[in-house]
Amino acid sequence: MTDAKNVLGTALQPCSTDPLTGFYRDGCCTTGANDFGRHVVCAQMTPAFLEFTKNQGNDLSTPVPQYHFPGLKPGDRWCLCAARWQEAFEVGVAPPVHLEATHAKALEIVRLEDLQHHALVF
Repeated sequence: MTDAKNVLGTALQPCSTDPLTGFYRDGCCTTGANDFGRHVVCAQMTPAFLEFTKNQGNDLSTPVPQYHFPGLKPGDRWCLCAARWQEAFEVGVAPPVHLEATHAKALEIVRLEDLQHHALVF
């Protein structure tokens, strides 16, 4: 685990290891210079979001074995691009968010209040 912070200002928590997510496939929504899409929002997939992102040209539900991508299903957690989460929010299909596992860099694109409104309750 790195010393990365989440949107609440505390240590970044893991998002998912099954399926294994993160730009660096480390289970966390960590980011760096090569992560141009800013995969920093830890979201729980919903049918509405999966359909939305597929219609936007990013099919997350179809497996791609050559890239070891299992395809996502509702309930899976995944590190989303902050801009895609924002687009989904603007059309009313933003998936729920795990705040403790969402990197602070997300706040450069999305508002904390919007993320909090979509926060998963544990």
